[in-house]
Amino acid sequence: MKFCPQCQSDLIVKSGIVNDRQRFKCKSCNYFFTVNKLGKKIDQYYVTKALQLYLEGLSYREIERILGISHVSIMNWVKKYNIQKVQNSDVHPTYKILSQAELGNYFSSAENTRGSGMIITELGDKFMVIKWERFKE
Repeated sequence: MKFCPQCQSDLIVKSGIVNDRQRFKCKSCNYFFTVNKLGKKIDQYYVTKALQLYLEGLSYREIERILGISHVSIMNWVKKYNIQKVQNSDVHPTYKILSQAELGNYFSSAENTRGSGMIITELGDKFMVIKWERFKE
């Protein structure tokens, strides 16, 4: 802490510990304050990627397994950003995580690309292929 949050003065001194956090006092305005506790921050890249995957039809738990982020966090982001998923009951998404070489092999076979829509998104040093297939009746 370099400045007083009240008067922005840099004349601050330590003034004890409260709830295991250092307390400070401003010599200019006699204001007591503690340093804000910084929580665990998740990179905005993962927030965006989780919301993209959610919109593509993956469940919270599937996204959790892929990105390694709690499904509860993902639910909270969906609520926070008011994301609405389009409901389509006649198709279901499947996904594969492939390296660049595997991705080339995957698309070299016409069988893998026939009869379905798909999207490719990067996932760190790998790629995720999300494929929508119709339910067979």
